[in-house]
Amino acid sequence: METRRFGRTDHMSTVAIFGTYALSQATQDEADKVMDRIMEAGVNHIDVAPSYGNAEECLGPWLARERSRFFLGCKTTERAKDDAAESLHRSLERLKVDYFDLFQMHAVNSIEGLDQVTKTGGALDAIVEAREAGLVRYIGITGHIPATYIEALDRFDFDSVLFPYNFVQAADSEYRQVVGELLKKCRARDVGVMVIKSIAKSPWGEKPQTKNTWYEPFIDPEQIQQAVNFVLSQDITGICTVGDATLMPLVLEACENYKKLSETEQETLMVSGGEHEPLFPSRLAPKAKK
Repeated sequence: METRRFGRTDHMSTVAIFGTYALSQATQDEADKVMDRIMEAGVNHIDVAPSYGNAEECLGPWLARERSRFFLGCKTTERAKDDAAESLHRSLERLKVDYFDLFQMHAVNSIEGLDQVTKTGGALDAIVEAREAGLVRYIGITGHIPATYIEALDRFDFDSVLFPYNFVQAADSEYRQVVGELLKKCRARDVGVMVIKSIAKSPWGEKPQTKNTWYEPFIDPEQIQQAVNFVLSQDITGICTVGDATLMPLVLEACENYKKLSETEQETLMVSGGEHEPLFPSRLAPKAKK
């Protein structure tokens, strides 16, 4: 599988980054089967969070044995310093590791949320202290609104960002423009970029939820390949794999078979993306308070 440099960390991450929400409802036996496939594919970068159900507990035994194989990223949704510090230490214990390669402010979707984590006494203070103590090597930020991370990079020298993108979202010219601005800033500052929701088709709406994803995913292997090809053709490090374990092998296979799309091929996909409802509206984050 192709590897790409994860920004200034210099880690050569596989383009498939294991998104451990796939373990959120798993037993240890089921998790072991997923991890066997992850190891078989050579995936070397993991993204986990305490909010992902059973993921930390199921992953812990593997990391106790295989820690050196993986660049390990974790997250917190806590906004206050003390709460974030407690969350970090609890995750270290559950995952049976001594440090995180990356620790991220999770689901920061608005300027108000960014204000909370970056103010004095906010979660970022705890993570900076953890970095000084050797518990964290790099610091990132994640969420669903790309414009927020343009602002975030002006407030703090984050090492990575994570946000949603796919050809359905890219059909929205305003959303696509903001992503382009964010990627340009990340390139200039040597920031690692991870993308989520690469195979999202539309919201579930009134449809029955048949997969362990909060969106309706593409399930046809050819469509998954096209979706993965589109996202990996952008200036990013890699994609966090799908949260549904039954679709995981198809996404891993698509990453293994990735081929860069031409501009014309990308345009064609974006046109077809307009036939679906994007998960996120083309809304920009409000301007920061002066």
